[in-house]
Amino acid sequence: MPNYKRTRIPGCTVFFTVNAYQRQTIFTEPLFRSALRKAIQETRLEYPFDIDAWVLLPNHLHCIWTLPENDSNTSIRWSMIKRLVSQQIGDKFHYQHQQTESRHKRKESTIWQRRFWEHHIIDNRDFITHLNYCYWNPVKHGQVKSVHSWPYSTFHRDVKRGLYPVNWCENEESELSFGE
Repeated sequence: MPNYKRTRIPGCTVFFTVNAYQRQTIFTEPLFRSALRKAIQETRLEYPFDIDAWVLLPNHLHCIWTLPENDSNTSIRWSMIKRLVSQQIGDKFHYQHQQTESRHKRKESTIWQRRFWEHHIIDNRDFITHLNYCYWNPVKHGQVKSVHSWPYSTFHRDVKRGLYPVNWCENEESELSFGE
């Protein structure tokens, strides 16, 4: 059995990818979005973090968080978010045919894929690359033709802050190379 070890750097900034169980297309459903928003708010009360970026796609999400200077525990935050979402809407997205014996034994919902992928941001260039990757992702996956057309993203917040033009990357001829 694998023993996953996570890097623990207090005050770190981290890029995450979190997937829906068996890549179900539920993350942009209104019920899921509402439960996720509430779970994030509750988690941030107990375990604060700054949201630098967030994008929801139908079957996965990407985000960038910055933790407080004295804290490095991203796992406890994801555990709480996943648990709270599952408690709120698990019965609405429980698919018996997807419930394996292992998931049943661990009392896992059929909402989330186990674990998450993380990348610790090493410098400002790395941060910008992953920020751009978040915002470009809906276009990359064919959800929309322009970044500003995707509603489930903090891109709109960053446009209001003057960090991006509303038409960012609209004139790009080829696939852009961001992130992973």
